[in-house]
Amino acid sequence: MLRETPAPRPNDTAPTALVAGATGIAGAAIVDLLAQQGWTVLALSRKGGAPDPKRPGVVPVAADLTNLESLATALADKRPTHVFFTSWSRQETEVENIAVNSAMVRNLLTALEHAPLEHVALMTGLKHYMGPFEAYGEGPMPDTPFSEDEPRLPVDNFYYAQEDELMAAADRQGFAWSVHRAHTVIGFAVGNAMNMGQTLAAQATLCRELGLPFVFPGSETQWNSVTDMTDAGLLAEHMLWAATAPNTANEAFNVVNGDVFRWRSLWPRLAARFGVEPVGFDTKPRPLEEQMADMDEAWEKLAARHGLAEPNLSRLATWWHTDADLGRNIEVLTDMSKSRLAGFTGYRRTEDAFAELFDRLRAERLIP
Repeated sequence: MLRETPAPRPNDTAPTALVAGATGIAGAAIVDLLAQQGWTVLALSRKGGAPDPKRPGVVPVAADLTNLESLATALADKRPTHVFFTSWSRQETEVENIAVNSAMVRNLLTALEHAPLEHVALMTGLKHYMGPFEAYGEGPMPDTPFSEDEPRLPVDNFYYAQEDELMAAADRQGFAWSVHRAHTVIGFAVGNAMNMGQTLAAQATLCRELGLPFVFPGSETQWNSVTDMTDAGLLAEHMLWAATAPNTANEAFNVVNGDVFRWRSLWPRLAARFGVEPVGFDTKPRPLEEQMADMDEAWEKLAARHGLAEPNLSRLATWWHTDADLGRNIEVLTDMSKSRLAGFTGYRRTEDAFAELFDRLRAERLIP
């Protein structure tokens, strides 16, 4: 059932955004974009953190999304008009993923029943079309490019459960919503659990330091197929667009950069940025969890030698996630027509997104 967009705010009421998962790869980009545009931003994370004098409009909020009492206490005097939900918690099984991650959406929106919510934007991803990690591409799948009007797969999926919680709360509380299905996100976030860009940067850095080749870890299908990705800054622009445009209420949208590429072409160009020898697919996948096993001590020594800010390799690289993405035996390509027709014109070249991330990692002294 479609719902109308809530009535506009009075002119003297400034918009206030709450970003759940504010220190993550997507949440941090949204906080930055909103702050640049003059919003008041409630940056919610488990630890909260201290206010940053360089961003006076950003208010850290510490709360646990899995604990309704924690949220209710932290948000009792907060009155956001918009919510951007980018957080998730990885569990051992999809049944547990559903229980935990749907509860986080439900808890937050319940804790904000007193707030004048106008729009809630939920970030999910392409597992909506491919199935969860434990059943990646194993069941029936739609043809590529994936489009938003495809029916749900007949499998358990925490994205579906999160959407259901969002829509149920919208019916009760009267706000509009949007869902944003991103492909693999390229962005800056130390400690993030799903960060291919930083993972490949760490791999290439170790390869250069140890004199190893930069070996593609994934499948023949991923090496040769046309694919796409999502820049974190573009995702932030997309979520803000949908949360404020007059014709985007109560819709789900794919969000990718707008270009397409093949890893067999991009891999040598990424290698060149680090001065390492690229090696492509050859007979079988070579997962990073195997290639980079026992590299923690090597990274600690590397970090000490170069004066890096993060000696803990696990806070930069998530081998399992990059292995899962690049190990898929299915083509993954996304249709952006719905967003384009609704007025979103944002675009990134994926190679440029990687280059900008690598430059920032160097500037922040996270890689040499």
